[in-house]
Amino acid sequence: MWSSRLQMSVKAMGHEAILRTDTVTDAADECAIVNLGSTRLGVNLVPALKANGTTVVAHAGHKEKDLHELGRNAGCDVLVTNSELTHKFPQLIDSVLGLRK
Repeated sequence: MWSSRLQMSVKAMGHEAILRTDTVTDAADECAIVNLGSTRLGVNLVPALKANGTTVVAHAGHKEKDLHELGRNAGCDVLVTNSELTHKFPQLIDSVLGLRK
């Protein structure tokens, strides 16, 4: 559910959204949104994304302090709660893409 909503939001903002479900490609994406709560991917993707020059936005529940700490230690550029990602998505993306300029 998260991924389809995020994809629609990204497209509505005029950007291309690519859903990656298993690995990181060699291509540098402008921005990646990583669910730190994912046991299959989550924080394990961050080093490869960062190595490709991708800005990493990571999210987890507001009570999941341990996941936020994992994201911080992994080098995520921006950490947000699930609620912030949902309710402030356009501002967040504009801000993140501004970091890349």
